[in-house]
Amino acid sequence: MWDCVDVMLLFVLFVGVCGAMDDTALCEMLGSPEFPLLSKEGDITIGGAFSIHSQISKPSLSFTNAPESLMCSRINFREFRFAQTMIFAIQEINNSSSLLPNISIGYKVFDSCGSTLPSMRAVMGLINGQKRTLGKTCSRQSSVHAIIGASESSSTIVMLQISGIFQIPVISHFATCACLSNRKEYPSFFRTIPSDYYQSRALAKLLKHFGWTWVGAVRSDNDYGNNGMETFITAASQEGVCVEYSEAISRTDPRWQVARVVRVIHSGSARVVVAFLAQGEMDILLEEALKQNLTGLQWVGSESWITAGHLATERFSGILTGSLGFTIRKTKITGLREFLLMVNPSQNPHNNLLREFWEATFGCSFQSNLNGQTQCSGSERLEDINNPFTDVSELRISNNVYKAVYAVAHAMHNMLKCGQNDEAVNQSCNWKDDLQIKQVVKHLQRVNFTLQSGERVHFDGNGDPSATYELVNWQRNQAGDTVFVAVGSYDASLPNGKQFIMNEINKTWAAESPKRPQSVCSESCLPGFRQAVINGKPICCFSCIACAAGEISNSSSPGECSRCPLEYWSNEDHSQCVPKVVEFLSFGETMGALLTAFSLFGASLTLVVSCVFFRFHHTPLVKASNSELSFLQLFSLTLCFLCSLTFIGRPTEWSCMLRHTAFGITFALCISCMLAKTLAVVIAFKAKRPANPAPQCSAPLQRTSVLSCTLLQVLVCVLWLTLAPPFPYKNTANATERIILECNLGSPIWFWAVLGYIGLLAVLCFILAFLARKVPDNFNDAKFITFSMLIFCAVWVTFIPAYVSSPGKFTVAVEIFAILASSFGLLFCIFAPKCYILLLKPERNTKKHMIGRNQ
Repeated sequence: MWDCVDVMLLFVLFVGVCGAMDDTALCEMLGSPEFPLLSKEGDITIGGAFSIHSQISKPSLSFTNAPESLMCSRINFREFRFAQTMIFAIQEINNSSSLLPNISIGYKVFDSCGSTLPSMRAVMGLINGQKRTLGKTCSRQSSVHAIIGASESSSTIVMLQISGIFQIPVISHFATCACLSNRKEYPSFFRTIPSDYYQSRALAKLLKHFGWTWVGAVRSDNDYGNNGMETFITAASQEGVCVEYSEAISRTDPRWQVARVVRVIHSGSARVVVAFLAQGEMDILLEEALKQNLTGLQWVGSESWITAGHLATERFSGILTGSLGFTIRKTKITGLREFLLMVNPSQNPHNNLLREFWEATFGCSFQSNLNGQTQCSGSERLEDINNPFTDVSELRISNNVYKAVYAVAHAMHNMLKCGQNDEAVNQSCNWKDDLQIKQVVKHLQRVNFTLQSGERVHFDGNGDPSATYELVNWQRNQAGDTVFVAVGSYDASLPNGKQFIMNEINKTWAAESPKRPQSVCSESCLPGFRQAVINGKPICCFSCIACAAGEISNSSSPGECSRCPLEYWSNEDHSQCVPKVVEFLSFGETMGALLTAFSLFGASLTLVVSCVFFRFHHTPLVKASNSELSFLQLFSLTLCFLCSLTFIGRPTEWSCMLRHTAFGITFALCISCMLAKTLAVVIAFKAKRPANPAPQCSAPLQRTSVLSCTLLQVLVCVLWLTLAPPFPYKNTANATERIILECNLGSPIWFWAVLGYIGLLAVLCFILAFLARKVPDNFNDAKFITFSMLIFCAVWVTFIPAYVSSPGKFTVAVEIFAILASSFGLLFCIFAPKCYILLLKPERNTKKHMIGRNQ
């Protein structure tokens, strides 16, 4: 790209320098003036710079002779249509009575040849005019008030480096480089085509939509291609799309360089190619692709070539059929086709461009006997020709030219204050000969109008229009011709996620295949696997690794494994989360059924013992055992056996509060009864008159001790249920693959207080029973109580470590086992010997035997 020094040197060369500072000096132009290809005089002059020719000669350069003039050849019918569209819009405005009334618009059209140096000569010609001398000063207004063009970003940048010095507005119809949105560097630039900033992102979203994560890229080696591709690669990486290769070509590259790029595309594994190319580079790339038989690839193109009619021919159909790309919306311009068909060399017989266009269109020559060509008569009919010039079915870029001309006209209309004095609309404008060009820029920034087609035209703060695109697909119609079918749209003004919309229209893919091609570096992982990046390769190249336990992957998240929610777990193939198995000790399982059976058996056995004692309640043995406390103890033991049932089954709020409090109170009642019995034995046999057993004298004390000891436990339980009651709890910490449904203690302090109080009663009972161990052998309650307390303490001391270390439902099972074991121990140790005597040794059930010492 040309720097400022080169620009200023050329500016001095073309504009000229002032002679010696005396009165006779004149400002003269050095060299020959540049003449427009098409021109017309007017009050206001709009300049145009179009790539009317697509091929440029490279003159040999030496340091001894002046370089030869640049020669442009091979007329570009599409660009010539752009130029004629500009003239059509100007003619339409001149015929209007509402826009710039009584003000005529003229034009000057120059050829930029799609290259930077001719573009610089064109802008110098537009600014200077054709006068060789200006007088004693070189200061004067530009010969044009605004410039339409150019068709390439690099050419536009070069033009702006000169026109920007004089604040001459430049409105491009086709320069899409995002760099041109820099308002500080290009304050007088506007365009009617969206910036590539948005197109690049739209292309990235398009690839993501179709699942093409592994693509190749080729670009024009200029500002348009390099900036556009840089933005695209950044956007593609954000969408998870990787670029296998990124190659650049220029229309001036030697053939071997283009051939190398085609070989890279051919040898690549990506089946989708993103071509950010200008038409010139696309032409030479396709020529080389034909030679190397490059077919079967899915092309995704930029707006520069995706709707180029001259590429949609049978010659390139094997390569480009099925192509996809974003372009601006097409429209209809009323009267344009009729205007184009009227173009004829007879309009200006001395105009070489019209003659060249006619000769290229009809393959004839106005010179006789030239290479055997037929001679042009000038009466040939453009209606019989189907080429990019006469084809108005895809008016997209031509409409941008049309909008640019009208934007200038509306800006001038507002600047000249036409029709703003409450008079007729067609009144005269406030014309001034010394119009300030920089005011045109100011009014261009403010334009906001609607064309006859209903399209609104305005510019944002960067001089850009709103970014809306159509997604077109190259398809064949019934006649076999390639047509551009709109299959989607992209609107950058919409919220993210709603910008890209795909229509429900059948699409044609590469090689006219009905099946969408696949272009990935690595095949997607199956459900249950995650992607693992391979060192040294892009993120799109990966291996598949199985998800860990409790994690899944499916089609919605193929790149990584996601952990299941807290109450869910992964299934066998790790493809979906399923509810965790809820674990609790239930009545239906073997362990729960066995514990239930033992609990009911213990309660039943206790009831049987109660019946036996009731049957023999009048006998000395039952009376000596304190029948009141015995029946109360049997009742409490029955409750001890039954309270274990509250630990089995799904925990509920009531069962959680009941199980531990019922266990604590019933065992406190049972131990209190034994404590009272032991206390009676100690009193009876440690008194001064041991011959008088008379335990009945201690009945009030026994009842008081049982009641007080039990009520104290009841008080503890009431405080527990009031301050921090137990509640159902889903334990997910101890087992990752299942949920343990258990009762949270609410406050462990109260639980250990209840358990500790029972232990305290048991220890006191054991101590008192130990003190009464030397009572007469036949009255052996103290020995039985001592032995039962040993078993009771042993069970519960063993219970504590087992309870703490048991997982899941086994914690509950250990607690039930401790309850049942201690209950059976108390039942057998205390009541089994008595039942033995009552049922099998009735001869020993006498008062004499109770107080004697029979051997």
